[in-house]
Amino acid sequence: MRSRLQALVLTGLVACASPPEIESRYQPSANALEIVSVLHLHVPDDTYRFEPARDFTGRNVYRSSLLRLENLERAEPESLRAGHLQGVIAFAKARALERIRAFELASRQYRIAARREAVLAEEALRSADLCESLFALGDGTVVLRHEAEAEAEQGVAPIEVVPPEQALVSFEARTASLESLLRSSEGTHHIAVVREEIERNDLERARYFLQLRELLPQGDIRAIGELQRVTLRHPQSKNASRHLLSLADLYADLSIEYVAQHPPESLGFDPVEFRDFVDSGARIYEMVASRDGTPEKLEASRRLEAFLAFSLAVDRDRFTP
Repeated sequence: MRSRLQALVLTGLVACASPPEIESRYQPSANALEIVSVLHLHVPDDTYRFEPARDFTGRNVYRSSLLRLENLERAEPESLRAGHLQGVIAFAKARALERIRAFELASRQYRIAARREAVLAEEALRSADLCESLFALGDGTVVLRHEAEAEAEQGVAPIEVVPPEQALVSFEARTASLESLLRSSEGTHHIAVVREEIERNDLERARYFLQLRELLPQGDIRAIGELQRVTLRHPQSKNASRHLLSLADLYADLSIEYVAQHPPESLGFDPVEFRDFVDSGARIYEMVASRDGTPEKLEASRRLEAFLAFSLAVDRDRFTP
């Protein structure tokens, strides 16, 4: 009986105890001003050169700010019903959306802000026009297309490769349009957004030739040249080390393919040609591995070890008596 009484008393004490207090920084956002102020702090960030800022949860600050604004709208519908903050919230959502490349949605939110807040109208309309221009340019992908007529007749659409001349015209036209937007964005935070789009366009162009390097005449040489073009055009990008890794990986793939086509013990194996691939790839891996403070440093060092081990095995088969 005494044990049962003690258990009942303990249960009552636990039930009456107040829940543990949540640390202030992990509590939900109290108001729109808190969210907007964090976003306002990071709007001028140069996300072309540096990684986007992250909040205390480790999430992209633009993405997290957008989610918090949407959660606030769902949690406080009565408080926001009057619409006094609708323009401010729409403008803040547009700032976040353009940084995660949702340009169409960003332009819509900017135009809502322009209608609701006269103070924000001029900047909102300018930003809306730019986001609409970026959305109209698309993502730059022109690699493959399907024939609709063949799909209707046979049920399966054969893949048709876009000719290099046509693809280059498309890439060059998009680059020219983006560079025009870049000039018009001087002095604003949008210059980083446009530079990121130019970089993506250049990268899509390189991927086009990478995917088709086995089909095009001298496709390997063209793929190398296009990746080199990306690294030369964007040396200050936050992705510069990643671009170099892609180029080094291509050299590694070419050396592996060369050995598969020309076994080291065969008379068709050319040590000079093979060594050119190895030296070029190893030199770029070493370059990235020497860059302190980048996540690609460890990747490059590990890939270099594996690549050198492969090349030493080829040398052993070739030259060991």
